[in-house]
Amino acid sequence: MHPADRRSSKKIPFSYIFGCPFIDKKHETHNNVCNWRNFIKSIILAGGSGTRLWPLSREKYPKQFLKLNETSLFQDTVIRCLEISGISEIFVVTNESQKFFVSGQIEELGYDIPKENILLEPVGKNTLPAITYGMHEIKMLFGKAVVGIFSSDHILDKNAMLTIKESESLASEYLLTFGIEPTSPHTGYGYIKPSEQIGIGYKVSEFREKPDATTARKYIEEGCLWNSGMFLFDTDVFFEELEKYEPDIAAEFTNSEDIKEIYEKIYSISIDYGIMERSDRIAVVKLQERWSDLGNFNSIYEEFEKDANSNLVYNCDDVLIDSPGNLIYSKQDKVVSLIDVTNMIVVDTPDALLICPKTSSQKVKDVVSALKDTNDERAELHQTVYRPWGSYTILENSDGHKIKNIVVLPQKKLSLQLHHHRSEHWVVVKGMACVQADEEHYFLRQGESTFIRAGMKHRLSNPGKVPLEIIEVQLGDYVEEDDIIRFDDDYGRE
Repeated sequence: MHPADRRSSKKIPFSYIFGCPFIDKKHETHNNVCNWRNFIKSIILAGGSGTRLWPLSREKYPKQFLKLNETSLFQDTVIRCLEISGISEIFVVTNESQKFFVSGQIEELGYDIPKENILLEPVGKNTLPAITYGMHEIKMLFGKAVVGIFSSDHILDKNAMLTIKESESLASEYLLTFGIEPTSPHTGYGYIKPSEQIGIGYKVSEFREKPDATTARKYIEEGCLWNSGMFLFDTDVFFEELEKYEPDIAAEFTNSEDIKEIYEKIYSISIDYGIMERSDRIAVVKLQERWSDLGNFNSIYEEFEKDANSNLVYNCDDVLIDSPGNLIYSKQDKVVSLIDVTNMIVVDTPDALLICPKTSSQKVKDVVSALKDTNDERAELHQTVYRPWGSYTILENSDGHKIKNIVVLPQKKLSLQLHHHRSEHWVVVKGMACVQADEEHYFLRQGESTFIRAGMKHRLSNPGKVPLEIIEVQLGDYVEEDDIIRFDDDYGRE
C-alpha cells in the first residue's frame, strides 16, 4: 500500500498528467490508478508577508492570496503543481495566521488537501529551514523522491511545468534551479551564469546579486539568466548537501520531531546562501515562459494588459484626462478621476490610500515599517478580515461601538464563544442564520434580528446553501477582537 493510502483516504484530482490518469477531485481515491512513486512531489512556500503591495496586501492577508483575477496567485500555483503532482503530494509551508487561507483557497478550487500537508512554521526563518521542513516531511512519508519547490506568489505559464518534469533526470546528480531568459536588464532580480551544458541543463558558474542597470545589461550580454527561486531536488542529494554545508540545521531535523523545538535552535538563512552558492552540484535549466515574482506595483503594471492609453484600471469607473501610464485600483466602486497625471500608482482601499510614482513603488515597504513603528494595525489587517468560516468587514468603529458586515459561508459556523465587555445585535441581510444563545437554538430569516447580551454563550452558523450575510452592531466599553472566550471551535483555534 502506498504511504498516502495509510495516512489518509483523501481524494485527488482528475487529470492526465504525462500519461497517467488521476481520479477526479473529491470523488474517488487513487488506489491502483498508477505508481505514485514516479511522480514529482511539490512544496509551495506560502509564508510571506504583504509589505510590498500594501495597502492591497497586509501581513495577515499577503499578496499570494490576493485575487487580481478570478483566482489568487496561490491558487494559480496549486493548479500548476497539479500538472506534476497529485493533491496529496502537494505540501504547503506557511504559518498559523495563513493556514486557513491555504485550506480555504484550495477548497475553492474543488480539492481537499490532507491537513498534515499544511506545514506550519512556528516563526519564519527564511527559505532554507522552510524547504528543509517540507523535504523532511516528504522523505518521511514517501522515502526517496524528487521534489519541486515553488513560491506561491509568482506568475508562470503552465507550460513551464513540462520543462520542469523533463528536468527530473538531472535531479539524481544535481540540485536544480530554474533560470528565466531575461527580457530586459531588470535590477530587481538576481542572476545565474550558466557554464557547460549537461543534458537539458547547464552547470552553474556563478550566482550574482541584484545589479544596477548597467551591470544588468552586462549580465545579459554574458548569457546570464534571471534567478527564479524555483528548484527541483532529489531528497537524497538535498540532505547530502545540507549535511555538508549546514550540518547544524540537518542535525536538528534529524534529532527532533518537535518543530517548535527545531525552529528555536536553527537560524534564519536562505537556500541560496546556505547551499546553492556553496555546493559544486548545482545545475540550472532555462525556462523561456512568461514569469514574474510581482515584487511591487510596478511589476504588476508591467505584467497585465493595459488599455489604449497604457492605463491599468481595477474595480472602478475612471475618468482620465490626459493621464496615461497609470495603475489605478479602488475597491469602493467609486469614480477615480485623474487630470494630467502620468506614470503613477493610485491604490484606494476603505482604510488607506497610496499614491506614488511607479518608479518609487519599491518604497511601499517603508510605509509599512512606519505604521508598525506606531503599532498601527493597518499594517497587518484590512477592514475586511478573512476567517475559516467566511469574512467580516468593519463598517464603522469607535471606542464604544463597532458595526460589521459578516458573511458566513454555507455549512460553516463560528466558534461557541462569549464576550465580557460587549453585547451584539444581529440583523440578517441575506440567507438563514442558526443561532445558539446559551441553551436556546433558533433560526433567523432575512430582516429578522436578535440580541446577544454580554456574558452569554453564543454561536452563529449557516445551515443553508447560500452565503449568510448579517449586520452586527457591537456595544460596550471594549469592542476589540481579543475579548473572545472560545469554548468550541471547528477549526482548532484556541
